[in-house]
Amino acid sequence: MTVCTVRKGKLSGPGGLAVALVAIALSGCNDPAAAPIARAAIVRTEIVQPRDRQASVTLTGEIQARFRTELSFRVSGRVLARYVDVGARVQAGEVLAVLDPAEQQADVDAATTAVIAAESQLRVAMATFERKKTLIASGFTTRTVYDQAQEGLRTAEGALEAAKAALGTSKDALGYTALRAEAAGVITARSLEVGQVVQAAQPVFSLAQDGERDAVFDVYESLFFGDLDGSRISLALISDAGVTANGHVREVSPAIDAKSATIRVKVAIQDSPAAMTLGSAVAGTVKAKAQQQIALPWNALAATGSKPAVWIVDPATKTVALQPVTIGGYESREVLIKAGLKPGERVVIDGGKLLSVGQAVTYEGDPS
Repeated sequence: MTVCTVRKGKLSGPGGLAVALVAIALSGCNDPAAAPIARAAIVRTEIVQPRDRQASVTLTGEIQARFRTELSFRVSGRVLARYVDVGARVQAGEVLAVLDPAEQQADVDAATTAVIAAESQLRVAMATFERKKTLIASGFTTRTVYDQAQEGLRTAEGALEAAKAALGTSKDALGYTALRAEAAGVITARSLEVGQVVQAAQPVFSLAQDGERDAVFDVYESLFFGDLDGSRISLALISDAGVTANGHVREVSPAIDAKSATIRVKVAIQDSPAAMTLGSAVAGTVKAKAQQQIALPWNALAATGSKPAVWIVDPATKTVALQPVTIGGYESREVLIKAGLKPGERVVIDGGKLLSVGQAVTYEGDPS
């Protein structure tokens, strides 16, 4: 119990008694036993220790053929028949579709007739030349007439050659009415129907050729700023994680897609498993090069003003202070500290939400 005493003396004025009572009450506050005791906050801490870390990035892509061909007719016409559909496996030289050959057949017939006519003209010119040759040897004709006969023979020979070339061209055009696969593979797209009129060089089929396969990913530009190792990428099927393969970056698109703001990256698959068929969804994981980093739990992150900070414990006074830090990156459960901390410092990782600067703390393993 605290005993308060008042020194005897003369109290002047009617308020003297009140002043005496206040003095008695205040005198008890000077007793050290009556002062409140500030308790140390209980927190969890961790010693800052950089360690080797290897971050990884996993994206979803699609299996595509290394070589894809857009097939089209070399001539225009109406589609008479279509023999394959999307997903069909074809062999090199197999007929995929046929155009109505009536127009091209008419051209062949006309070119054949032209060849016959040219051959007839050549026979006449040859007979005329032989006759003039005999006459000039006997002196019964002039040199001018002989030269004209010789020139007529050469013209007839040239006309025959031109007619034969036109016949060959028309026969090629007739053959182009049948669209054939250039290589073995799988039809991945189709854009024609029977009865449709198509133009020359208009793509009507997409052919994914057999052979090497790529895993194609649409990658955000920011990932290229990291120190990733593109020489080794782990691949796994989304539908069956047991089907895996390794690959390396083969091609990076030089342009950013305007719609998705991504860059297309093609990964060459080494020894592609048979289960990785065209169009299969695949997960690709690439790892960053190992480096020394400081990682702290998310709970350790605080702020000083608008800047990130962490609470550090002074080992001598067992009090805390806010230390500004620079964030190097964020992960699912940890935040990476790029600068602001030194190895050996003790950081509060839990219980820092109600702390104030200079507050005393206690933690597990505290020697005091």
